[in-house]
Amino acid sequence: MAADLQTVAQLLQATLDPRQHKQAELALKEQEKLPGFSLLLLNIVATESLPLNTRLSGALFFKNFIKFNWVDEDGTYRLPENEVVTIKKELIGLMISVPASLQAQLGESISLIADSDFWTRWDTLVDDLVSRLTPDNAKVNIGVLEVAHSIFRRWRPLFSSDELYTEINHVLAKFGEPYVQLLISTDRQIDANKDNKDALKQHVEVMNLLVKLFFDLSCQDLPPIFEDNLASVTGLLHKYLTYDNTLLATDDDSESGPLEFVKAGICEAMTLYLQKYEDAFGELCKPFITSTWNLLTTIGPETKFDILVSKALHFLTAVASINTHAQNFNNEEVLGQVVEKVILPNVSLRESDIEQFEDEPIEYIRRDLEGSDADTRRRAATDFLRQLLEKFEELVTSVVGRYITHYLAEFAKNSSEWKSKDTAVYLFSAIAAKGVITTTHGVKTTNSLVNVVDFFQNNIANDLVADIGVEPILKVDAIKFLYTFRSQLTKAQWSAAFPPLVKNLASSNYVVYTYASIAVERVLFLTNDAGQHIFGKDEVTPFAKDLLEHLFQLIEKDPAPEKIQENEFLMRCVMRVLVVIKDGVLPITDNVLQHLIKITEIIGQNPSNPRFYYYHFEAMGALVRYTAPSQPEKLENDLYPPFAGILHNDVQEFMPYVFQLFAALLEARPQGPLSEYYKALVGPILMPTLWESRGNVPALARLLSSLVPRSAADIVANNQVEPILGIFQKLMAGKTKTELYGFDVLEAVITSCDSTVIQQYFPTILTIILTRLNNNPPEKFKQRFVRFYHLISSRDQSGLGADFFIRNADIVQENVYVPLYLTIILPTTQQLAKPLDRKLAVVSLTKTLADSQSFAVRYVKGWAKSCEALLKLLENPPMPVTGDDIGVEVDVDDVGFGVGFTPLNTCKKVPRDEWPDVTDVKSWVGSYLKAADARQGGKIGGYANERLSSEAKTVLVSYMQ
Repeated sequence: MAADLQTVAQLLQATLDPRQHKQAELALKEQEKLPGFSLLLLNIVATESLPLNTRLSGALFFKNFIKFNWVDEDGTYRLPENEVVTIKKELIGLMISVPASLQAQLGESISLIADSDFWTRWDTLVDDLVSRLTPDNAKVNIGVLEVAHSIFRRWRPLFSSDELYTEINHVLAKFGEPYVQLLISTDRQIDANKDNKDALKQHVEVMNLLVKLFFDLSCQDLPPIFEDNLASVTGLLHKYLTYDNTLLATDDDSESGPLEFVKAGICEAMTLYLQKYEDAFGELCKPFITSTWNLLTTIGPETKFDILVSKALHFLTAVASINTHAQNFNNEEVLGQVVEKVILPNVSLRESDIEQFEDEPIEYIRRDLEGSDADTRRRAATDFLRQLLEKFEELVTSVVGRYITHYLAEFAKNSSEWKSKDTAVYLFSAIAAKGVITTTHGVKTTNSLVNVVDFFQNNIANDLVADIGVEPILKVDAIKFLYTFRSQLTKAQWSAAFPPLVKNLASSNYVVYTYASIAVERVLFLTNDAGQHIFGKDEVTPFAKDLLEHLFQLIEKDPAPEKIQENEFLMRCVMRVLVVIKDGVLPITDNVLQHLIKITEIIGQNPSNPRFYYYHFEAMGALVRYTAPSQPEKLENDLYPPFAGILHNDVQEFMPYVFQLFAALLEARPQGPLSEYYKALVGPILMPTLWESRGNVPALARLLSSLVPRSAADIVANNQVEPILGIFQKLMAGKTKTELYGFDVLEAVITSCDSTVIQQYFPTILTIILTRLNNNPPEKFKQRFVRFYHLISSRDQSGLGADFFIRNADIVQENVYVPLYLTIILPTTQQLAKPLDRKLAVVSLTKTLADSQSFAVRYVKGWAKSCEALLKLLENPPMPVTGDDIGVEVDVDDVGFGVGFTPLNTCKKVPRDEWPDVTDVKSWVGSYLKAADARQGGKIGGYANERLSSEAKTVLVSYMQ
């Protein structure tokens, strides 16, 4: 049965209605499985009689369908060949013919297909595009160039490689000449239509795309076709940097018109040429420098020009970074002009900034803080100023210093001139900071010609402390100054600054209290040169209760799910306080837990901010880590209902976190019978559907590995060993991404179940592993297999051991063990990096020498090789792992968020020591071998005499004495 157009169109329409959204998506997932589904979606996009939003929904769904169903991990098509061929044939023509809102989605689909297919499996694409270009039909050209840009822009971030250059050359050979021709004909069309508004706008839109493609085609290397025509091509681009036509101006002050984008794109391309191809472009760039300067000194403050101003400033920054060009600025009068005409107008607060501060506070903060302000005037002007500072430190410091003094004096005369003070503080921060501003320590090095702490005490401290009479933006400036220069204050200075900083959390202004939480969190993260926290558990615990209570009140102020999770900075501060106070949380556990559970239940209705809920679950992880060891039942009982609710309601975004927290709760109490709660989890966790989501796998594997040791008897009694091993098998087949988790599950079964239970499955287990070992596995897989081998080999007291492994290997294939041992197990053993894995190998090899019948009789040479491997491991004996704080301090900004798996650092799995009793490895090896020698009437000593070199023998005997 094939999917049918009417049904799918209705379902796509239903996804737009929040009440039917979830059901419609599930129904579409069913339709996806029917043949021809992808072509049906394209048909819907193409059907002009359907409502536009249905077609848009279809284009979106098509893009996502392609993303997940075009190819598998090996690049093999998942769709039938006829669908693949038809999609490639129809997609370009369709994209060119549909309205612009649909073009964007189809363009992304083409880009996704190109990721795997271009150019070797889609070598007709460029010819197809070129054949559609026209000298004068702007609508068609826009469609073609959109497609070209969606494919070629993939080159921008890539590292150079032969494959990449082959692809670019393939494109240039076919596309280069037609591109240059189109550039010339589009220029003519713009001139010819200078009085026809609609036609003019369309041709300028073509020019905009041509400028983007100029960047794409040049991003890796200078294309010969541009190099040969560089003067004429850049001359044409310069014409449009200075071009003006009132028909292209927009009425709205905040909406950029097509011309702004063209000019911004030209500045961006010239920045690239100056940085990469200065030898070819050096002389030709002079008119661009003059024109950019003129542009910046005449352009208005309206937000519609922001993108152009920031790109123009990036260009001047690139100019200032090249010594020969930078000398133009090396003069007090010129620098005064630069500051006056370019820097000041672009760093001063505008009405639009103040409106955003008041009306969209969270956007203001994100833009200001996370560098999503890369295209703001303020950021671009600061980068330009700092580039000049790098070249001419004394001159720039003295010129800017005069303006700072002037603006501070204006504010001192009249406190309603608070914007002047804001500009002064901003300028000071810009010239005081050197190098990059790090997420961990803020500014690490400062300009030696200014004094940061003095400036703070004289001009800023008051704004931080004052309860009334300070403009909210100046409050934020004060907090931000502390935040930026946090590494420059001593412990004593921080002890004075910290209480007033915390007090600002009580502000009624959203931006003020949020900035205070950001600064508090970063100060609690701050360490001194010895790696100790400036404020540790003892300092923070006394006021932690009030601080946390206040933060929770701010988070929960508006109970709507989207409002609660709007402000991730507050939740990040909660997490940091819990990480710092460690078990200092015990007296207030109940209160903190209830808040976290309440928030979980509310945001679970509609998870919308991945950063917020990541910090939220990290906070829960910290609570579990420091309170579960002493109150396991309480936490298990309180957390089970909300977590079970998440699983029951299929809240996919939260599942990987919940599985990790369940596992951490179990690991906090490794012994004793499982509660009924957890016993009830085993069945559902073995459902294959849960394991199909890749983001779940690492967390599920950890949870299953924690459940198995605690419920082994029940698992055996309920015939669940086989389904668990089925999961191991599935993970092994999942390529490199999941196979290591397969070993986690397998090791849990091996160490928890009786050897009689394991025996019946072991030949199959070995077959699965050996098959993977034969298929060119990565090094990590080999190391994990070798760890698994040593785990088996060391557990002879449980009925396993080296002989058990050898016996089963012979069942799989006679004598397969010898090459496996010599080419994989022995060499890889020396590469094991983790101390606990090396210790396991020491125990395994020692027991092999002492107790293995096979090595005593059958593998005489192998006995000597094993002994040499053991002695080599003991040259650098593994030390016991110490320290509680494993990895909590991975900074959360380094975590990538995706739909996939994000590990929780606050409750990382602690590596399991299989042999906790073995502490001094060398003496244990000696005494174990000595005891075995006595038990076996001197056989070990005999083997050593017969089989070892005199050097190895001496070392071994020294251990045994």
